[in-house]
Amino acid sequence: MSTQPWIEARIEEGVFTTTLEQAINWARQSSIWPMTFGLACCAIEMMAAGASRYDMDRFGAGAFRATPRQADLMIVAGTVTYKMASRVRRLYNMMPDPKFVIAMGACTVGGGPYFKWGYHVVKGVDLVVPVDVYVPGCPPRPEALLEGLMRIQDKIRGHKIGKQRQTGEAGWLTLGQKSEDELPIPHHSGFVSTDVDKQPVYDHQKITG
Repeated sequence: MSTQPWIEARIEEGVFTTTLEQAINWARQSSIWPMTFGLACCAIEMMAAGASRYDMDRFGAGAFRATPRQADLMIVAGTVTYKMASRVRRLYNMMPDPKFVIAMGACTVGGGPYFKWGYHVVKGVDLVVPVDVYVPGCPPRPEALLEGLMRIQDKIRGHKIGKQRQTGEAGWLTLGQKSEDELPIPHHSGFVSTDVDKQPVYDHQKITG
């Protein structure tokens, strides 16, 4: 007769239970594919974060993709000019949902040293695409980018894909009814929603006086 308790004799070691939602979120947060995309000097720090010393791959995000159609994370690293803004928006639109954006560096976050007199620089990439995590610095160190990556993973971990209450209605979604992903644009973002092929807005941030 076995001396083990009843349940231990029937369940092998290493078995645990979880929800399907948590399992999917765990898989997604552990397999982030950033896009190979750099604009200026902050891209050097992004390369350093992916190299052997800091090894971004230990977070499950080291597979930089050469095409936006295979990426779910855009790290905007460097100065975004008006000439480049439409290209950034186009690349963002080509990425599959759900997708996330990290604004890396002072120039990307708010215009950097070009904020007042840099007529050619967008005063924050959140005017072009919705930003999920801001990583300030000029340039930020690779550790700061890794911290921003972990905050993206936190957001993925809390993503709700299960049954949700419909907006403005008392009932719950029925079986087989599609539930929209809750990926809101941050409230402090200056993101302007435009059409896919529409040119970026130019006159909303002019400094007068």
